[in-house]
Amino acid sequence: MNYFIKQEKVRFQHIDFAGIVFYPRFLEMLNALVEDWFEEALHRPFHKMHESNGIPTVDLKVQFKKAARLGETLTKELWVKELRSSSLLCGFLFKNQDNETILEGEVTLVNVTIEPDRKTIKSEPFNDETRNKIAFYLMS
Repeated sequence: MNYFIKQEKVRFQHIDFAGIVFYPRFLEMLNALVEDWFEEALHRPFHKMHESNGIPTVDLKVQFKKAARLGETLTKELWVKELRSSSLLCGFLFKNQDNETILEGEVTLVNVTIEPDRKTIKSEPFNDETRNKIAFYLMS
C-alpha cells in the first residue's frame, strides 16, 4: 500500500488555552493534507480544479487518540480504502514524533462538477487519468 505523507509542525495558531491542538484545527490539517495530495500526487491543484469542479467531503469519521502539543511535529498519512465511480473513501492517520497515534479516521470525498452559476453541483465520474493516479494509493 502506498501512503501520501506530509509533516506539519503544531504552531501557536493551532492550540487552545490548555496548550493542546483545538480539535477544529485537526480538521483544517486534514483538509490541507487532502489539498496537498490532490496537487502533488494527483496533479489537480485546488486553484485550478475549483474553477469548474470540486471534491467536497460528504462523510467524516475521526477518533481523537492523544493530545498534540505546541512544538510537536505531526506526520500525516493518507491512503485510499475504496475507489468508486465518482467518490473515494480515504483513511488517514496522524502520529507525533514518538510514533504515537494522535488521531485517525476516514473521509469520503465526491468528485463534482459545478455549473457556471455556482448554484448547481452534481457528482461526476473521475476521468481515467485521475482514477489511475488515485489507484496508486489504493489499499490492497
